[in-house]
Amino acid sequence: MQGQSNCYSLGYDPISSQSKMNQLKLKQIKRSDLKPGEVLCDYCTAKCCRYFALTIDTPETYEDFDFIRWYLLHRDTSLFIEEDTWYLVVHTACDKLMADNRCGIYETRPQICRDYTTDNCEFDNDATYDQLFETPEQFHEYMDARFFSASRFRSPRPTALPVVAISH
Repeated sequence: MQGQSNCYSLGYDPISSQSKMNQLKLKQIKRSDLKPGEVLCDYCTAKCCRYFALTIDTPETYEDFDFIRWYLLHRDTSLFIEEDTWYLVVHTACDKLMADNRCGIYETRPQICRDYTTDNCEFDNDATYDQLFETPEQFHEYMDARFFSASRFRSPRPTALPVVAISH
């Protein structure tokens, strides 16, 4: 058909347009707004598939802290503390996450994914943590505050001015 254009010749990308529509839905819907039969994942950006967090031992020595600082020297990592539990976060998307934020191996996905439910997922959760470290510099400051005296961070106390007696 000459002279007619289809959606592809006009630069329409159904995958990116679907993603944009999903983002609009994200801004408009709350978990409580779901109608019977609707699935929360239809409105999600797959936060749970874009990182993983591992518990790590609570550091006790300077060497333990320095080792954790080493983690943060690697790209796409962060660290948080929540209720006295330490977590290393690796920010990387699952290789099987598709452009529409769905699982490409849903029928054969790992058990950890099968066990995860939307009951308490991060869909409408802007998480806050007791402590969050996103750079090695932030963590180094925390280490210094923990292991070195406050005098290291402050200027020395100035010498007192002499007391001058005034006579009348």
